Amino acid sequence: MKRHLIYLCVFALTVILLSANKKPVTLFLVGDSTMADKTELDISPERGWGQLFPTYLKRDGSIIVENHAKNGRSTKSFIDQGRWDNVVKRIKRGDIVIIQFGHNDAKQSDPQRYTSIEDYRSNLMRMVKDVKKKGGKPILATSCCRRYFKPDGTFRSGHHGAYPTAVRQVAEFMNVPLIDAEELTKNWLINAGKDESKKFYMHVAAGESQKFPNGKIDNTHFREAGALAVGRLIAKEIKDKDIKPLSQYIDFEDTTPLYTTRVQGIDD
Repeated sequence: MKRHLIYLCVFALTVILLSANKKPVTLFLVGDSTMADKTELDISPERGWGQLFPTYLKRDGSIIVENHAKNGRSTKSFIDQGRWDNVVKRIKRGDIVIIQFGHNDAKQSDPQRYTSIEDYRSNLMRMVKDVKKKGGKPILATSCCRRYFKPDGTFRSGHHGAYPTAVRQVAEFMNVPLIDAEELTKNWLINAGKDESKKFYMHVAAGESQKFPNGKIDNTHFREAGALAVGRLIAKEIKDKDIKPLSQYIDFEDTTPLYTTRVQGIDD
């Protein structure tokens, strides 16, 4: 009996030690400016939804966020610049990677970024395979909608052509989870309406921002309110769809805005 109790104590102590030494899961965010961290926080109101996504994650240290999304990148330029290889090197078994491109892949006038639909699919498939090879969990996401309304107030969709469809096709073909951010943000914008939705995007009044003293109208990029709203839509979708293992880390209990921590040593 005494020996049995000793074994139980040793087992319990081992479990506690293993739990204490367990490394947190890392959520890697890979994409373009709509997701990216912004560095000029004191002079510009622009924010990426990924920058504020920690707001909707557990705050107990069980998960950390590395936001590798960068302004102006497409799948092509992100790969060509070695940024994707840098992410792959950092992935450990059990980590999660959300991949969201499309805004810049469609820019035919820029050969450094333009990606044909066929190459776009190939690039996404490569990324999914690389994540799986490292034991990570890939999640694909379509692009967020731009805020485009017709003069009569009707929302104008279809801004990204065939690129969102390509993402959906790759997700289905490779059997990986999909966050349909295009659909989520389209419905969100329709519900908000033409005027109310302005507060979420970079509609900056003259004199409001040091970076834009004459004001700015930008219907692609988000202010903090928009980044928080889009992040919440995505977090809720992950929870509702039970996209594992990320769904277990979603937490809406404390929604005080929480920003990502800048990753040191990453080439900007």
